[in-house]
Amino acid sequence: MLGLGAWSRSGGVTVVVVVLAVATTACGKAAHPTSDPATASAEASFSIEYSPGQTEDVYLPATKGPAPLVVMVPGGSWVTADPAGFAGLAAHLAAAGVVAAPTTIQAAVDDVVYPVPVEDVLCAVAVAVDQVRARGYRPGPVTVLGHSSGAQLAALAALAADDYTPTCDSPPVAPDALVGLSGPYDISRVPDIAQELLGSSPDDDPETWQAANPVDQAALRPDLPALLLHGEDDDTVPVDFTTQFAQALEDGGHPTTTEIVPGADHDSIYRADVSGDLIAEWLLALPT
Repeated sequence: MLGLGAWSRSGGVTVVVVVLAVATTACGKAAHPTSDPATASAEASFSIEYSPGQTEDVYLPATKGPAPLVVMVPGGSWVTADPAGFAGLAAHLAAAGVVAAPTTIQAAVDDVVYPVPVEDVLCAVAVAVDQVRARGYRPGPVTVLGHSSGAQLAALAALAADDYTPTCDSPPVAPDALVGLSGPYDISRVPDIAQELLGSSPDDDPETWQAANPVDQAALRPDLPALLLHGEDDDTVPVDFTTQFAQALEDGGHPTTTEIVPGADHDSIYRADVSGDLIAEWLLALPT
């Protein structure tokens, strides 16, 4: 069983976001995960507060008009959610013609529990669509991307959008696609950690645990395509979390692309030089 501190988040030092991304190691000491070299020169086009205290940075392509939009959800064992490490990947995607929006969400602390973080993801999506459209772009298809525990939240937002009631000023938008990076999708396999998100044990509230488990929701919205990436050298979240979820999605009818990336680990899978081209190519090929 993985300990709570064993999952690092999508982090790194960046000049764009003031807050430094600091991961927590298994022994409980602060450490910086591998940083994306592109982060140092990555600058967001604008930032927005999509709900009180929650922000997203938006990276725009150079040319206005139609463009895929991806909202990027960071990991952090559900107890932290710093998107700073996504800056390099977001800039890479924008250069390829994709609108990219790394977002904060409320972490599972101070009595914040499921479904609040999923509803935050859906608010971030809705507000990003509105704000990007107001700047002369035509966003779509709309994708949610998540890393580690953020991939579990992104999967729920994509598969079960209609089951949540986010409270935000923009009209709701159901995502068109999902990108998951090294996610612990089957939360029943990590109950000690996932209790931080659920606020209960599986025995105390089995219905909520089932609703919050993407593997159990994999038959919903079967036309929704998914791209799942996992580092071959990931020793934090085992690769079989992704292969298990991929099989569940395929069994549910989803067009699913799965890539186990040689040489990548948990903290490098979201780097632009590792997965940027794969993700950009897949997003740009989505039907409009």
